[in-house]
Amino acid sequence: MAHLVKIGNSQGIRIPKPLIEQANLQGKELNLQLVEGGLLIAPVLKPREDWAESIEKTMLKQGAEKIDQEWLDSELTSNDEFEW
Repeated sequence: MAHLVKIGNSQGIRIPKPLIEQANLQGKELNLQLVEGGLLIAPVLKPREDWAESIEKTMLKQGAEKIDQEWLDSELTSNDEFEW
């Protein structure tokens, strides 16, 4: 069970450690949203956060596919020759 505690002129929510761990909230920025009958607390979702590291780890573990390497090694071209 969480509790409201006085912090200066405001109040804070004291959330038990097991709930924080289960919800994967430790060290995260949080969104607070009013919902019918209460308050929803959820981590701020940052699209593509840490995606580069995740891809690197996967490629190291599984190796790059041939098609990936072809794209990575290809020369950059421009769209100047296309008619739009």
